[in-house]
Amino acid sequence: MRLLVATIVTWAALALAGSVSAQEVAGDHALGNPKAPVTIIEYASVACPYCANFNATVMPELKAKYIDTGKVRYIYRPMMTGKQDVATAGHLLAQCAGKDKFFKVVDAIMRSQGEMDQGGPPEQYVNARPVLLGIAQSAGLSEDQFNTCVSNPKGIQALNDINDQALKAGVDATPTFFVNGKKMEQPQTISDFDNAIQPLLK
Repeated sequence: MRLLVATIVTWAALALAGSVSAQEVAGDHALGNPKAPVTIIEYASVACPYCANFNATVMPELKAKYIDTGKVRYIYRPMMTGKQDVATAGHLLAQCAGKDKFFKVVDAIMRSQGEMDQGGPPEQYVNARPVLLGIAQSAGLSEDQFNTCVSNPKGIQALNDINDQALKAGVDATPTFFVNGKKMEQPQTISDFDNAIQPLLK
């Protein structure tokens, strides 16, 4: 759990600073070339259906076209939108899984929203615990490690603090994207990202 503790400290420091960095900071989870000319920051939640839709429909092409080719550095920052306890547990789980598995776990949780939603009202995720536990075990965590991870009080507080500061900084919905520090206006397709990214590559 050392990685979780280190990230908690970083998130707490950002929250105390009273602002959200538009640049990569220690503790961020990122993909792509660190020296890429374009940096995209996504504020998202694993309990947000719109985030899951972006993850399934746009992210694969964005990754293949820009991130994997070294043109874009992509940073993911967690928000607690949607069912807050599920969002919190999901992000803590991704963190506990380890740096090399973080994005794999986030992807798995987002793709499992339908399964988590079975047996109850829409977007209440009443089946979340067994689904998250299954993802945790697939990532190599035991049930005891999973329970400890998702109930970590310092981790929960750090997520809540950074969420509050992001809201104060203008992140009013998820997913929200910043391209080289400029907020995008409700991007929905890869063409929207093309329009934001291409001028910065010239």
